[in-house]
Amino acid sequence: MKPWLLRASAVLCLGAGVWAQTADELVNKNIEAKGGREKIKAVKTLRITGRGEQPDGPPLGVVIEHQRPDEIRQDINIAGMTLVQSYDGKGGWMINPFLGRKDPQLMGEDDLRDLTVDADIDGPLVDYRAKGNTVEFMGHDTVDGDDVLRLKVTVKNGDVLYYDLDPDTYLEIRREAQEFIRGSVKETVMEYGSYKPVEGVMYPYSLAVWPKNDPTQLLTVTVDKVEVNVPLQDSLFAVPANLKH
Repeated sequence: MKPWLLRASAVLCLGAGVWAQTADELVNKNIEAKGGREKIKAVKTLRITGRGEQPDGPPLGVVIEHQRPDEIRQDINIAGMTLVQSYDGKGGWMINPFLGRKDPQLMGEDDLRDLTVDADIDGPLVDYRAKGNTVEFMGHDTVDGDDVLRLKVTVKNGDVLYYDLDPDTYLEIRREAQEFIRGSVKETVMEYGSYKPVEGVMYPYSLAVWPKNDPTQLLTVTVDKVEVNVPLQDSLFAVPANLKH
C-alpha cells in the first residue's frame, strides 16, 4: 500500500473513533456542567413554579412536580381554571376543565408520550444506555446564528430528541423532539436559558416551546422558583382509585 493510503486509512480510522467517542464525551461534559452525577442523583423530588405567556392568550401559572424515579405532574392555571396532567410511572390521568370535564380522566398512550419522556427527573442523557436510549454526535450546527454541538437521542419508545449544547458551557440551549404517532410525526421545539444553580444543580429559568411547523403558537415560561427535595405526596401523581381497572 502506498504511504499516502496508509496515512488516509489511519486518519479515517482515527476519525471514526473520535466521532464515536465524542458523543459520550459530550454527554459527560453536559452532566458535569449541570453539577455532576452525584448532585443530580441527590435530587429526589423537584418542584418548578413559573409564569407563562402565549400570543393572543391570557397569562398562565405553571407548577411542575417530579418525584424519583419517573413520576411527574403538571398544573396549568388559566383564568382561574386548572389543567392537570399526571403520570405515576405506570399510567397517566388528567383533568381538563377547558373541555368541560372537571373529573379525572385516563390519558391515552398518544397523549402520554410527552409526559413519559419528561417524567425522567435526570433527563434522557444521564445513564442513557441503562434506559435503553442511544446517543449520536451529529457535529456542529447553528441556532440563531450561534454555533452549537448537536446530539441525537433516540429514546426507548423510538422517539427522537435533538439536543443542541452550548460549546462553551455544554448546557442545553435547544431541544427538538420528534414523536412518531400512528404514522405521523409531531415535532416540537423547546429553548432553554437563564440557568441558575439550585443545591448545586443547574436549572433553566427561562423556557420557550412551540410546534416546529407553527412558531406563532409560542409559549414562553419564566421560572420563579425551583425547589428540590421538597416533601411530595404519592397521591399527587397516583391514578385516582376510581379510574383503575
